[in-house]
Amino acid sequence: MKKNEEPFQMKGKGMAAAIAICFIAVVALVGAYTFSSYKREMKEQLAKAEEEQKEKEQSEAANTDRIVLPEQEEAAQNPDGEEQQEEGEATEHAKETPAQTDAGAEQTAAEGTAAYFSEEDTLLWPVDGNVIMNYSMDQSIYFATLDQYKYNPAVVISGQVGAEVKAAAAGTVSAVDTNAQTGTTVSIDMGNGYAAIYGQLKEVPVQPGEYVTENSVIGYVSEPTKYYSVEGPNLYFQLLKDGQPVNPMDHIAYE
Repeated sequence: MKKNEEPFQMKGKGMAAAIAICFIAVVALVGAYTFSSYKREMKEQLAKAEEEQKEKEQSEAANTDRIVLPEQEEAAQNPDGEEQQEEGEATEHAKETPAQTDAGAEQTAAEGTAAYFSEEDTLLWPVDGNVIMNYSMDQSIYFATLDQYKYNPAVVISGQVGAEVKAAAAGTVSAVDTNAQTGTTVSIDMGNGYAAIYGQLKEVPVQPGEYVTENSVIGYVSEPTKYYSVEGPNLYFQLLKDGQPVNPMDHIAYE
């Protein structure tokens, strides 16, 4: 019985060895194929990367060639730029010369009549009448029409309707406007930060920008606005220094 089993065992071992050899061979073949495929794929990828890098460098070189500096672009767009600029400056100078000449003449004329009112200067009495409401910015005073006490940044001078209102000092008319409180109002810039405001006027003969001399007529007393109906016809006369009200009575020339 043992003699028969021995050849079978030997035969089984031989088959197992053969199977093992075949498996190793298959693994080796698969490994070789896989490695060969990997090398080929890596070679293709490397070639592709080199080609992309080459194209990128060519593209960057082309873009660099297309870059134009601002001064180069300006010179290319306007090769005769200097000549055109000189012609333009000459034309512009020719256009501006008359205006500049006129402006210079106006400036010279203005300098000859420029007003300059100082703290020591005096004002003429602007209308024939008496003060019915004094300047008062340190305490309130009674406003009859409004029936209330208020500060008063001007003096209110009584006057007959149609009476002449004259410039208390020389200056340039800065505005002629109308508002509810003082009606038609003329503002005159007297220089050095001083300005005079004349309200409750009508038939104003002056215009903004016009220079007026001292004692020249700038309007006529009008009917009072609703803010001064009880007080009656009057001139609202205000003096400003740098935009702030000051007492005009401090500058009135008394005879």
